[in-house]
Amino acid sequence: MATVRVTLKRSYIGTKPKQRGTLRALGLRKIDQTVEHEDGPVLRGMLDRVPHLVTVEANVEEDASS
Repeated sequence: MATVRVTLKRSYIGTKPKQRGTLRALGLRKIDQTVEHEDGPVLRGMLDRVPHLVTVEANVEEDASS
């Protein structure tokens, strides 16, 4: 399954509450913190809400046990 690496690059101080909630749901709390999630339409919708605060790297990895 393809994964996406998401990094918080800007502070969320002064952002709207829905944007802060989206960052919390992504698991991002500190600047330069990086998390990996499985790619999908729900994740892409969340990332579209906060594109000015995060950077996204496609990290395609195939599972060796498949």
